[in-house]
Amino acid sequence: MTLEPLFDAPFAIQIHVAAVVPAALLGAYLLLRPKGTPRHRLLGKIWLCLMVITAFSSFFIHQINLFYGFSPIHLLSIFVLFGCWRAIVNARRHNIAAHKRIVRGLYFGGIVGAGIFTFLPGRIMNRVAFGGDEIAPLVVVAAIAAILLWLVSKELWRRRSLT
Repeated sequence: MTLEPLFDAPFAIQIHVAAVVPAALLGAYLLLRPKGTPRHRLLGKIWLCLMVITAFSSFFIHQINLFYGFSPIHLLSIFVLFGCWRAIVNARRHNIAAHKRIVRGLYFGGIVGAGIFTFLPGRIMNRVAFGGDEIAPLVVVAAIAAILLWLVSKELWRRRSLT
């Protein structure tokens, strides 16, 4: 692993990574820990700020130029910004089920899903994590996919046994 490609990257990418890495770690912590506590509320606000910074900074990243400097990933950024707003609104309205669904979608779609693509060959994070290796990220993606499938099947089995 080398941080050199990241140090050589444009400033917008550096800001993006500086926001998304702690958002990924903090988000996992929040998903696993008890909800509704003062700590959860404070860390949740910090997490949402990190997500907004991540989404906004993406509008200044134009590595994949499909339409006037933008790409489909920028649509995800719009959804993340809208999702952050909806998560706050639903939490304030005490609509916890909607809040939970939105936050999980933001985490698994906006961080995990989008994050997987950053490790593809030719991308900066591939060079950071794997030194530009072509095979290693595919093995990692396959492992993550297997773990996610296992977790989903486990949850579905648990729900089925409750009914």
